[in-house]
Amino acid sequence: MFECEVRRRRLKAGGGYEAFWKVKNVAVALSDADTDFRCKDCFGQVKLLGRNGKTGTVPYVEHKLVADAEFCPSGLLFKKANDGREPRSSTHPVE
Repeated sequence: MFECEVRRRRLKAGGGYEAFWKVKNVAVALSDADTDFRCKDCFGQVKLLGRNGKTGTVPYVEHKLVADAEFCPSGLLFKKANDGREPRSSTHPVE
């Protein structure tokens, strides 16, 4: 997956900061020095891969848990499945 959600902070009207999630391209998130990532569809944990910058590689994320990849609409295992499964949110979402 080349897009994910990253945790950002914004100023609250009454003062202080609040966290929110924003969808970003993984390469843009890395250039912005974001550190907290989650899947944009199932909100599950993802791992960041391909960030070493070798020629021809593009940064991307994959689900950490196989169960998330099997039932997330963006997951490769879900897309390959032909058993009629329905998409669902992660059993361990990142808050």
